[in-house]
Amino acid sequence: MKFGIIKERKNPPDRRVVLSPEACKQVEDKFTSAKIIVEPSAIRVFKDKEYNALGIAVAPTMKECDVLIGVKEVPIEALLPNKKYFFFSHTIKKQPYNRKLLQAILEKNIEMYDHEVITNTKEQRVVAFGRYAGIVGAYNGIRAYGLKCNTYTLPKAESLIDQNNLIEQLQSITLPAIKIMLTGRGRVGNGAREMLDAMQIRKVTISEYLEQEFNEPVYCQIDASDYNKRIDGVRGNKEDFFANPKEYKTNFTRFTKVTDLYIAGHFYGDGAPYLFTREDAKHAEFKIKVVADISCDIDGPVATTIRASTIADPIYGYDPHTEKEIDFKDPNAIAVMAVDNLPCELPRDASEGFGTAFVKHVIPAFFNGDKDGVLQRARMTQNGKLTERYSYLQDYVDGKE
Repeated sequence: MKFGIIKERKNPPDRRVVLSPEACKQVEDKFTSAKIIVEPSAIRVFKDKEYNALGIAVAPTMKECDVLIGVKEVPIEALLPNKKYFFFSHTIKKQPYNRKLLQAILEKNIEMYDHEVITNTKEQRVVAFGRYAGIVGAYNGIRAYGLKCNTYTLPKAESLIDQNNLIEQLQSITLPAIKIMLTGRGRVGNGAREMLDAMQIRKVTISEYLEQEFNEPVYCQIDASDYNKRIDGVRGNKEDFFANPKEYKTNFTRFTKVTDLYIAGHFYGDGAPYLFTREDAKHAEFKIKVVADISCDIDGPVATTIRASTIADPIYGYDPHTEKEIDFKDPNAIAVMAVDNLPCELPRDASEGFGTAFVKHVIPAFFNGDKDGVLQRARMTQNGKLTERYSYLQDYVDGKE
């Protein structure tokens, strides 16, 4: 079986790749019937010669491959018919901007597998870039705080080689005695926590965070059950919240009164209450100076995020009184870092981590009869039609939604 590593064609350019040279070699060594061909690319974080050095073929012959593997959406004109494709299609939530892409996938009889829905038997995602979004997001948030408050300067994450370099930079600064709130305990939230722990910032409990003052920087990591409460006053829990989000209201505003830097690394589900609203941000007791919104839901649960920012220009200011964008250094501004493609700033580490999971969980399914159903669960289209699992997208494909 031939696997093709396609070059990324979407703009802005993405330097990540699913399989690093070492990962490709592991696949070919373990599965003797597997052959990998890497499409030449001038932007990929791993150079063509790095693949060649490990005996991996580099050639533009993607038409020879059975399975084509990429990261971002493939432009419609570049899709090869009758192939199996892996990439983030950004269609499973009926995103309007990619309707034509899914229509083209069906028209070209492509068997589509979306990275976002590759799961294990427990329906848990097994390949993701979330950890690296958290790592870079925390770094960018701390960098933004220094720029906002004129206390220290850090280089952009994209100018540094790997996570170790980011940590070295963070360890070179001295944070004032601020309180940092981190929401989320998944891949993103825990990736951010790695960076705070690497700085040896003290972790405190919710009660300590809310009630005590400190002469050193501290952080508190919370999850959905900590910043939401049932409307009826009955004691809730995380499982109940995800099952019945409309039965809850936010309890996050108690944290906005004592937080200096807020790192948003949570997952936001449909129907869940907003963490804080634009009206909340107007309140005199609202203390947050900097928001690092890794989750980046526009005009959503974190009211200060009014647009996504970019790697080139990562920080903007939000004026809570006018609800408009202003210079982030303006005294009235809350500085917002809301880059929506953070792992791109750490392409080598992100690619290696993603590839390790892909080799472990996905590649074997092609050689063991898909005994765990990994491919079956991730297969969105087959024989020019949506599979049963993704039939809910039919109205979206037909243009009715």
